[in-house]
Amino acid sequence: MSGHQEVTYTLNVCGGRGDQQKSQNSPDQLSPHVADHAVPRIARLMALAIRFEGLLRGNRIRDYAELAHLGRVTRARITQIMKLLLLAPDLQEQILFLPHTQGLNERNLRSIVRQIDWDEQRRMFQEITCQRDETSR
Repeated sequence: MSGHQEVTYTLNVCGGRGDQQKSQNSPDQLSPHVADHAVPRIARLMALAIRFEGLLRGNRIRDYAELAHLGRVTRARITQIMKLLLLAPDLQEQILFLPHTQGLNERNLRSIVRQIDWDEQRRMFQEITCQRDETSR
């Protein structure tokens, strides 16, 4: 990844109790673009894996078991998430910035993660994303 990219989000915060009631009574007052900016779950998992790796390397977290305990998930689930880091770096970047792709999830990427060869990973990822694009049309 070359260069620095900045992402900016706008957050509307209700100031008081009256504002909360107003929001609850008329849901169409919510921004119509909220769904457009929803980050896909796979992108959030990829970011989480990167964050966890940083915590482990920085010795702020001891091991996967501690991560699992803090996150209230199993060690196996932490391992599944962390295996996303075995993807080729350009695939990791694509996942982070990929628009929502129906059906693309961590489970579907497990077969790709098992491949050691990054070129093979890229080919398999291309197949999955193209296949998903064709079925969503």
